[in-house]
Amino acid sequence: MTTLYTLPILQALILAATDTTAVTLTWIISPLLNHHDILNKARNELDIQVGTKRQSMEECTVSGYNFPSGTQLFINVWKLQRDPHVWEEPCKFQPERFLTRHKDTDVRGQNFELLPFSSGRRMCPGVSFALQVMQFTLASLPHGFDIATPSNEPLDMGERLGLTVEKSTPLEVLVSPRLSASLYG
Repeated sequence: MTTLYTLPILQALILAATDTTAVTLTWIISPLLNHHDILNKARNELDIQVGTKRQSMEECTVSGYNFPSGTQLFINVWKLQRDPHVWEEPCKFQPERFLTRHKDTDVRGQNFELLPFSSGRRMCPGVSFALQVMQFTLASLPHGFDIATPSNEPLDMGERLGLTVEKSTPLEVLVSPRLSASLYG
């Protein structure tokens, strides 16, 4: 009997993780494409910290933590909220706010002003997966690829309501490699 219930539960978890991950990536990439200065700043920091030849080939220290060679580092990305009582200029795209005033905010249900995964017993079971996928993807994409919109015009940031809040218009992105071809294998 356990097997009969396991498959639908696993399917639900995979579908929920895939949908919310895709929607979140769309909402993070879209403002980056509208703010090339911030995209370039992130890319430059990745080039400095990671390099353009390989990821963490030698031992390194990041924020006071020592990492042995071969360790894969993930950039910590925070979901932006829009509560003006908590966030200064919440609708303004300011990812640097999480490097200064809100650097100690926890997305795992401990800071109630930011609950992208909920909290307590009903918290999203995929929080660890989501954070790893988001951080890896959001570090890899601008680091390894040039991304642009086909029209080079600002993207429509309108919302469409549903189970998850999606963009009202689909995101179309042109992607081309920016590093040595040997690094993509």
